[in-house]
Amino acid sequence: MEKQKESSSFTFWEHLDELRSLIVKVIVAVVLFGVAAFIFKDQLFAIVLAPKEENFITYDLFRFIGEKLSLGEFAMRAFSVPLINTGLAGQFLIHVRVALYAGLLIASPYILYQLFRFISPALYVNEKKYALRLVGSGYLMFLIGVLLCYLLIFPLTFRFLGTYQVSVEIPNMITLHSYIDTLMMLCLMMGIVFEIPVLCWLFAKFGLLTPDFMRKYRRHAIVIILVIAAIITPTADIFTLLLVALPVYLLYEASILIVRNVKKRN
Repeated sequence: MEKQKESSSFTFWEHLDELRSLIVKVIVAVVLFGVAAFIFKDQLFAIVLAPKEENFITYDLFRFIGEKLSLGEFAMRAFSVPLINTGLAGQFLIHVRVALYAGLLIASPYILYQLFRFISPALYVNEKKYALRLVGSGYLMFLIGVLLCYLLIFPLTFRFLGTYQVSVEIPNMITLHSYIDTLMMLCLMMGIVFEIPVLCWLFAKFGLLTPDFMRKYRRHAIVIILVIAAIITPTADIFTLLLVALPVYLLYEASILIVRNVKKRN
């Protein structure tokens, strides 16, 4: 297989100039989308703050299931957790941060395209194919993890921690800063966790992981998954713990199939 000829014809300074151009394009894209998100403040924060409302889709779904199955406490009773701001410039700074996060998320396909376009001339044809699969699948799995966190894990976590009290005499005063930081942290964690199948595929391609190894240590993996689920979603009921652990366990089982398929092909 031959490499792309333009890779060898570029000098060091030409590569450096290409990298500078890429960084400028990425920054411009993030800023432009961030400015757009900043302008549409009401729509942006309607999405960001939706999980704190008692009529959020997740709570409605759990309430519906609980009522239909007569599960009592599982029926997600109404609750209210107002947010407060404690700094003079707090809300403005949060607005800027969230807008930039949104700009980065919206611009992420363009960023990945520019990165792939930058490195592709140095790759063989088959390497380019695998790199495209790796980047595309990794990006898709990250988005699925973020979406699962937003729709399931964060709402349940917020509802539990936001309404938990050691005494009725001590009311909760949740700051907007704490809310945003927790949301972003959990979404990032779940996005990374959902990269498990992609990483397993990559390790299998390099011969560092086998399906037999993953089957042998399945029980150990289950314990680790339960510990991670307990950390990510510190709720009081076993159902929520299993609800969070189940997708991660399914990812592990799917990874075994992926690794086995890679081994067969190799």
